[in-house]
Formats: sequence, structure tokens, C-alpha cells
Amino acid sequence: MLIPLTSCANSSLGESLEQSFAADPKLEENASSQPTETPTVSATPPFQPSIQGSETPTPTLSPSPSVTPQTNGSQASIPPFSDSTVVGASGNSDGSIDTTTASNNSNGGQATGTDGAIAFSDLTKAPKALQQYVSDLAQLGVLTPASSSSKANQAKEKTLFEPNSVITRRDYVRWLVAANNRLYAAQPAKQIRLSTDAAQPAFQDVPRQDPDFSAIQGLAEAGLIPSPLTGDSTTVTFRPDAPLTREALILWKVPADTRQALPTASLDAIKQTWGFQDAARIDPKAMRAVLADFQNGDLANLRRAFGYTTLLQPKKAVTRAEAAAALWYFGFQGDGQSAQDALKIPSKP
Repeated sequence: MLIPLTSCANSSLGESLEQSFAADPKLEENASSQPTETPTVSATPPFQPSIQGSETPTPTLSPSPSVTPQTNGSQASIPPFSDSTVVGASGNSDGSIDTTTASNNSNGGQATGTDGAIAFSDLTKAPKALQQYVSDLAQLGVLTPASSSSKANQAKEKTLFEPNSVITRRDYVRWLVAANNRLYAAQPAKQIRLSTDAAQPAFQDVPRQDPDFSAIQGLAEAGLIPSPLTGDSTTVTFRPDAPLTREALILWKVPADTRQALPTASLDAIKQTWGFQDAARIDPKAMRAVLADFQNGDLANLRRAFGYTTLLQPKKAVTRAEAAAALWYFGFQGDGQSAQDALKIPSKP
């Protein structure tokens, strides 16, 4: 092919071919008139993932902001745990109850306080085995300060519970009614009704003007404590400020646990079950309650308040911490309610 094309040089055919392959002058003119653009490259171009086929682009992650726990009704912020913290249901390192924390915890196993909760400053003075019971009831607003606390410690801004002091009969009755009604707040049929001022006093030494008349009279009218109303004509006085004895603690508390007739009891039955060496010293009125308490197994009031013992010492005075331990649970053979259970129930606004 080169030979024929060469032979066409300087001929009419060669000139024709040269014109056909020459560049179009109009195109050259247009090309020279267009300005040349230089692309601008960003120093830090944004990330643009390459998507091919069904590939999912990799997202660009930005630093996460710090998260602050919020309390939203069902969850509460959890404070850091310290080895120096005395752990009860909810407490401070000095043993006092933090009512602010208690009121913020609503459920999910967290403790909730009540408006009547009192921050006692001396709960760590209670026997270690009883501190949990006292702490839970304090948060429920059941317990009241020691009678000497308000005056002696008013300047120090501390409220004393005095867990190892002897409890009076009036204080125990007040706590018993309050604890029962607080634990059974959702079951009105199990609540103990307070008496009114219109009732005829069951005891000669508890007149209508007595500050604890409604509770003491209420227990008498419910038949939970011996009185002329139960046919006990010899019990005409209550002795509200006398020390509470162990046998009285059981005699008044167990009927609120069983909610049924107490079993027939005998001295031999007490010895065979509890094995108390001093069973003969128990008041016959209290024997049935003592025997029924044994039938409550590990939830027995005597076991919870006094631990394992072969001596009941029925006439011995009860301490405030021991009384609180007995009132921590109401029920019989597994069917009941504890203060810890009540703390998990959100308080009504």
C-alpha cells in the first residue's frame, strides 16, 4: 500500500487525499477559544465511600459525646460503690438512711423510700445481724425516734434510734400497726383498723387522750392483744410505758402472721419443738403463739429477732432493734410480705 500512495505524490489524486485527512480549521478555532480549567483539590476531601454492586458503604463515625445517666421513672443513676459504705437497703457510711436516694429509686429491685422515712444517725450500733431489718423499716417510715432523741440531739441535728435500748409496749404496738398496714398497703382486708375517739377504752390506763389510743385500742378491738374484749377480765390495764417482754412480742405478733386460730399448745410441745430449757417460765397465754411461731420455719419471729437459742428468757425485755426485726416480715409458711418486698413497690405520687 505504501508504493501506490507514494506514486500518487504531486498528482491530483494525492492532493485530494491530503485535503481529506487535513484537520478542520473550524474545529481548531473552537478548541482554541475554550478556556482551560484547572481542577481545585481540597486539602481534606470528605469521605465518599465507593459503592459497587450491592456493597454497603462504610459509615463515617464521629466521636461520641459523654453520656450522663438520667433518672426516668424506672431507672436511676447508680452512685459509685465505696468499700467504706455501709450497705443496707439504702444507707450512708455512718449508718443513716439517705431518704433522697431512697425516694429516687422506684423499682427494678431498687429500694424506694417514703415521705415518713427518718434518717437515723446511729443504726450501725445495732447488732450487725439486725441492721438490715432496722434499715428497711426506717425507709418505710415505720420506726420512730427514741424518746430522748428529739431534745438531746436537737442542737446536733441528729436523730437517734437507739437500737439497743429497751422498747416500751406502746412503741411496739405503734410500730406493729404501722408495719402491718404499710406492708399490706395494697391489701386493705389485711390492714389493722385504727380505733376512733368514740370507742369505749378497753384499758383503764389508755384513755382516749393518749397519743397511742387509736393503735392500742385498735389492736384490742381486733382481738390481737388480751383485753376484756377478748374475755380476759383480769387484764384491765395495758401498762403502755412498761418494757416489752419477749413473750409479749410473740403473743401480739403471731396472730397477725397466721391470721387463723392458734394451735393447742402444751409445755411438752414447746420443749419438743423449740427445745427451750426454760419453757416452764412461759406465760400459758403465750404458749400457743410460741408454738405457732415454730411452725413458720426460718421465718419465725423468734429466729429472726434472737437467732438460735435454747433459752427463750420469756420475761426478758426486748430491744428496739429486736422488735424491728420481728416486724420486718408478716406472714405464715411462705405466704406473706417483708419490708424488703414493700420497698420495691413504687410509692404513689
